[in-house]
Amino acid sequence: MAIPKRTRKKTVRARARTGLAAAPIEKGFDAVKSYFHYEIDRKDVSSQIKTYIKNTFSKSDAKAALACPEYKFVMTYLGATAFWNNQKLEETEQTKKFTDHLNGKINDMIEMGKGILIEAKQESKEEVNVVSLSPMQRLQNKINNTIMQDLLDLEDQWVEGEKTDIDVYALFKKHGLAGSATLAVRSVIEGWLLDYEDAYHKRCEQAVEGYSHLKRPELNRRIKACQDMLLDLDRIKSAAKATRKTRVKQPKAADKQIKKVKYKTEDTTFKLVSIPPIQMIGKMRLYTFNTKKRTLTEYITESTNGFQISGSSIKNFDEVNSRTVKLRKPEEFLSIVQSKTPKQINAEWNKLTTKSSEANGRINTDTILLRALDK
Repeated sequence: MAIPKRTRKKTVRARARTGLAAAPIEKGFDAVKSYFHYEIDRKDVSSQIKTYIKNTFSKSDAKAALACPEYKFVMTYLGATAFWNNQKLEETEQTKKFTDHLNGKINDMIEMGKGILIEAKQESKEEVNVVSLSPMQRLQNKINNTIMQDLLDLEDQWVEGEKTDIDVYALFKKHGLAGSATLAVRSVIEGWLLDYEDAYHKRCEQAVEGYSHLKRPELNRRIKACQDMLLDLDRIKSAAKATRKTRVKQPKAADKQIKKVKYKTEDTTFKLVSIPPIQMIGKMRLYTFNTKKRTLTEYITESTNGFQISGSSIKNFDEVNSRTVKLRKPEEFLSIVQSKTPKQINAEWNKLTTKSSEANGRINTDTILLRALDK
């Protein structure tokens, strides 16, 4: 009788656990914290913190906190703390301290998120038919999609133990970001710097434990990297101020300037007719005659914009070189003013025995606008 062949029983190997499922919770909180630093993706860290917020805080507070930008949810040791609480694992003195620290960070996020929600609500009320982003929203989107991604990549490299840094100044130029974008970036880097300095100088137990896997030289290197990035932000802000265009006030249109001018269009006694007041705008020399007081006034300006009019006053005239004189024989002298060159008029003016006085820049219903010249 043939002996039946013995067959080996097939066994199915268990699939190796990875990610959150492989967190070494049996080894305690320190092991989980270290595992999060080296093995857990940023999106899983964010997911744990968001889940903790939803399970722990009121609906309104959770909504506010979750309105914050994504970079607020990627601190690995806070993610490990959230994971520990989400799994309802044993609370120890150590985990309680880290939980208090996590709650403090979330409370800050709640305050920030409330402002974001208020702004979003106001913008939704103003929205009519077309959905459009405000300049601030467009800037925030650009920041989140450019420099913030660079910072998150740098943080990932640090988590993996790489001794890297970035040139924030060059990245701002590369992405075309303005000086107004420095504020959001500064808040992130200052947060890193505070945590690293707290760990280095042993000012915060949670920070000391959170970065216990880093040696002091590496903590010091990261502190220096954060300080250099903040200096770059200062340089960017200063450069933006230096290159900012100075707003030059443009003069009003000529027709709007003369809208309220009151002057005498014609005088039959001296047989004079005024030029249109719009001809005064932008000119460099102007002659007027007050028919009631019989005073001739010469206005001169050094302004590149020439004369400007406000109400019934002449602006930009040179108070030193402009002058007024009372004429004893107006008919004779006014004909010279209307036909001769400024040099010839000046020569005749100097022959007058009446003393000249300062011009006041006023035009009224007794004023004839005699002549306006370009020089």
